[in-house]
Amino acid sequence: MTSFVGPELTNPRAERVKAVRALSGRSMRQRTGRYLVEGPQAVREVVRFASVHELYVTAAAADRYSDVISDAHERGLPVHLASDEVVAAMSPDAQGLVAVANVSSATLDDVLASRPTLVAILASVRDPGNAGAVIRAADAAGADAVVLTLESVDVHNPKTIRATAGSLFHLPVVTGIALDTVTDALRAAGLAVLAADGSGAHDLDDLLDVAGPAGAGDRSAAPDLAAPTAWVFGNEAWGLPAHELELADAVVRVPIRGQAESLNLATAAAVCLYASARAQR
Repeated sequence: MTSFVGPELTNPRAERVKAVRALSGRSMRQRTGRYLVEGPQAVREVVRFASVHELYVTAAAADRYSDVISDAHERGLPVHLASDEVVAAMSPDAQGLVAVANVSSATLDDVLASRPTLVAILASVRDPGNAGAVIRAADAAGADAVVLTLESVDVHNPKTIRATAGSLFHLPVVTGIALDTVTDALRAAGLAVLAADGSGAHDLDDLLDVAGPAGAGDRSAAPDLAAPTAWVFGNEAWGLPAHELELADAVVRVPIRGQAESLNLATAAAVCLYASARAQR
């Protein structure tokens, strides 16, 4: 039988409810060191892989997602029963489950210590949906880390978290670092730094053809996708300006075979990361 901490919360205007709801704003997250995680998929993953302060759940959600509640109990997390109105007041996207998690961002030193072979760098990416989708793609491709540079979106924005579909909690995500700092550090750790840009001198398909020891043709002037690699992806609107492209060892374009003008950020990132994952594996 599921057990809960305290009586059922039924007042959607209670101060406690307002405090949880306020975590959707960046200022409250910075002030408290906590953030809001909404919905069964994200809550399931944050309970399993990250530091959680407490959970709020409706009776129906507790029955439907009993595995999440069991995991929370196994980890000794406080689980509060709340009415549908209370959980909806905390988050309209909760689907009956809300977690309050503790901010614990990874550091660049943590990433370097893990000897990474595939890293995604987001340079001034400001759309939470795009940032979340790239984190999800990086996780799926087996990347070792994601880095968001200065001026990028807050990864603990609820929209970003939803877009990651739980992947935010699966791999290190480093934030608030200058692009030149991270590219210098990763290069010093043995990774090639490749910028994804339509102006690139190298075609991604051509690089795949010559990647690794079994690659065919001359690759003397081309980066090897089978080698440890950090990909740099630019802002949704203006991409990577010239001074940022200069920080890369090579600039690579994703070939466009049809009539589309370009690919959106998340799609291009997924293509590039999977190209490296294929070559490395």
